[in-house]
Amino acid sequence: MSETPLTWNQAVKGITEFIEVAIHTILYVRQIYPADLFVRRKKYDTPVFQSRHPALNEYISGTVKAVSDELVLGNVDKVVVVIKDRNQVALERFIFSIQNMIEVESYNKDTSVQDAMSSAQLGQYFRSFLIKLNMIESQLGLLELPNGDEASFAIVLELKENTVPSASKDDEPPPWVPADRQHTTSGASEEAQLHLLRAVDTGIINISLAVQESEEKLQPTKDPDDSAHDIEGQRNAQAS
Repeated sequence: MSETPLTWNQAVKGITEFIEVAIHTILYVRQIYPADLFVRRKKYDTPVFQSRHPALNEYISGTVKAVSDELVLGNVDKVVVVIKDRNQVALERFIFSIQNMIEVESYNKDTSVQDAMSSAQLGQYFRSFLIKLNMIESQLGLLELPNGDEASFAIVLELKENTVPSASKDDEPPPWVPADRQHTTSGASEEAQLHLLRAVDTGIINISLAVQESEEKLQPTKDPDDSAHDIEGQRNAQAS
């Protein structure tokens, strides 16, 4: 693999590809869907599991494409995979935090950035992220819901201050709708527990991954705040 420093566009592509792989991994390791819905693959020189359900894959890939569109514009603050119960109460939030380290003009986005890491180095960091994710059950325990209830998920996009989602293209419906506030990081209570998993400084865009256990998960008798603010994926995350 090349040791040439990353370009802006390569960093964006690499991060969005990783987020997509990580979303599949989260759904597998937290057992949101049955294990036989996933097939074993290899990415970043480590085993991963990918959904083989067409509707679920379409939802994930479409949402990640919308994230990529905002990432190119430098608008993204966080991408959050929310695990929730049947009452839409957030139990866990897997938080991908984004920090743009440099500004690059549009005509320079395919030019290598001095002192940035290479694609090979970035892949090795993403491998360590996935190894952490694959071991997350030992840190969080099994996700057990009362009365045999099943969990579901949503993908939430949190933008930087004073930005709004980009307009949809080709007369397609907008990919984002306002999210329940308690699904977002700003909706988490002071009793929520945050665990940082990994972080990487690419020299262009920094990304970190943390998981937050909500107060409602840790103290399940509490009632959630259901007000709505930020941005959430519109498509239904439930596979038929």
